Amino acid sequence: MTQYWKKLGQIYVPKESGHPKLASHAANPLPVHLGGDVYRVFFSGRDENNRSSVGAVDIDLVKRKVVNEHHQTFFEYGPAGSFFADGVSIGNCYEANGVRYMLFMGWQNPENGHWRGDIGRLIVTPELTLKLDDSEPFMGCDPTDPISLSYPWVQARPSSGFDMWYGSTLTWDAGNGEMLHVIQHASSGDGQHWQRSGLAVPYELGRAQAFSRPTVVQNQDGLLEMWFSYRNGSGEKYRIGYAKSDNALTWLLDLDKAGITVSDSGWDSEMIEYPFVFDHTGSRYMLYNGNGYGKTGFGLAVLDGF
Repeated sequence: MTQYWKKLGQIYVPKESGHPKLASHAANPLPVHLGGDVYRVFFSGRDENNRSSVGAVDIDLVKRKVVNEHHQTFFEYGPAGSFFADGVSIGNCYEANGVRYMLFMGWQNPENGHWRGDIGRLIVTPELTLKLDDSEPFMGCDPTDPISLSYPWVQARPSSGFDMWYGSTLTWDAGNGEMLHVIQHASSGDGQHWQRSGLAVPYELGRAQAFSRPTVVQNQDGLLEMWFSYRNGSGEKYRIGYAKSDNALTWLLDLDKAGITVSDSGWDSEMIEYPFVFDHTGSRYMLYNGNGYGKTGFGLAVLDGF
């Protein structure tokens, strides 16, 4: 049975009058529960040079409105030469050994080269401030991931250990003018040291070949469900896709069951991307971006019949 996401509307659009490093965009929304129906939604905003830093707003999920807009950055892109010198795009949070971490993609955009990314890690303090865990990448390129890494999602297993799904570039051009950027898997016993497993979600050139920002939930029956952004290589802008798995390692690609697509008009009519799926008081929600890679802010949807 195909799932259906009911769109609840555009929740937040950044204001030009805000912080100069958060002048536009609210990409990669990442909710952290504050209490009751209120969540702090961290996001990646941009300055006038398109370098991204982390901002946040507090939203009431039930009332579907912003209750507090933070006018400062929580974490900023790094100095020249750092692995996040040109931006910070956030993935998700997880806890290991009593510490809460937030993972991110650190951007590098060299003047005479192709942009690329590595995975970094922030420490989330009890006060919900953010600080860099290490000036070196948490996960960088290696023979399994030789070119560029992106948006990580880490999830604790019900018994012990952790799974990670993350983006990896295999080539900048797969022959149709679009990159081949896939979702890989890694595992860890302690959340610190990782063993990479390679390809997790199958790709199809010309149909789904440029993936980004996986978000994963595990249901009571053990089924893992993943939503992600993807492009098909024919020039179509981002859409949200779906895959499922019963073992975290091998996934069945089932794009038609994503349950959400672009609207006929409005802020998410051209593209839809960067989902984050989470459960709250018996309902399943999705935060997501629309037109302009988050330039039109983020919106909210609820899974019908969950």
